[in-house]
Amino acid sequence: MDEVFKALADPSRRALLDSLNGRNGQTLRELCAGLDMARQSVSKHLAVLEEAGLVATVRRGREKLHYLNAAPVHEIAHRWISRYDQARVQVLADLKLALEETSMDAPTFVYTTYIRTTPQKLWQALTEPAFTRRYWATEFVTDWAAGSPMTWDNHGVLISDPEQVVLEAEPYRRLSYTWHAITPELAKRFGWDEEVLDRLSGEARSKVTFTIEEAAQVVRLTVVHDRFEPGSSLAEMVSHGWPNVLSSLKSLLETGEPLPDDADQG
Repeated sequence: MDEVFKALADPSRRALLDSLNGRNGQTLRELCAGLDMARQSVSKHLAVLEEAGLVATVRRGREKLHYLNAAPVHEIAHRWISRYDQARVQVLADLKLALEETSMDAPTFVYTTYIRTTPQKLWQALTEPAFTRRYWATEFVTDWAAGSPMTWDNHGVLISDPEQVVLEAEPYRRLSYTWHAITPELAKRFGWDEEVLDRLSGEARSKVTFTIEEAAQVVRLTVVHDRFEPGSSLAEMVSHGWPNVLSSLKSLLETGEPLPDDADQG
């Protein structure tokens, strides 16, 4: 966390984070255009922010897109801030992942975290019911072969749909699948009214991709959740849910216990 606090101490780097908070998924050129800084200075500041885990990057063709990464601030909140009156520190909530509404090709949600584990154990935690039910209250019924259907047991609600499929499955390296369908049973479970159900079920299906990389005694996990429509209500929901799910996953792998249930706001 020392690197996080040092990175946040610089006003220029905070300005870059503010820019990404306002519009996520910017290129270096776009960031330079919005700030009174030389390209070389912006590059150096971005490198510091990326090293501290406050910025995550995704390649799209020749472009490198930069995203505000909520993981470090979320972990700080769980370590200290959650012990105090949340209303007094609401300002930190502004340092979160923003939704990209200007391009349907760019990922909407990018989250990077570092976990003291192995690629093999992380893969188990992403795919095996014995793990997923503990930190996510969700299980998957599938053989994890590309193209295979998936049945979700989401908080006790079974969801089956022909378009729920595995897209990629390269053990210990990469996993991708389409998101589950929004059903009346799921709406009842979460207390959504008919208006919310109609709005969510009418959206195009999104997808999530997990990339696993070894990095000096830890494993880097990057989650990209994309294919959302501009202004997607579901995108806003998952942007709040993913940090809690992944923080609980990290806790389970590093300590043997997921985060308490009351930490789940997804």
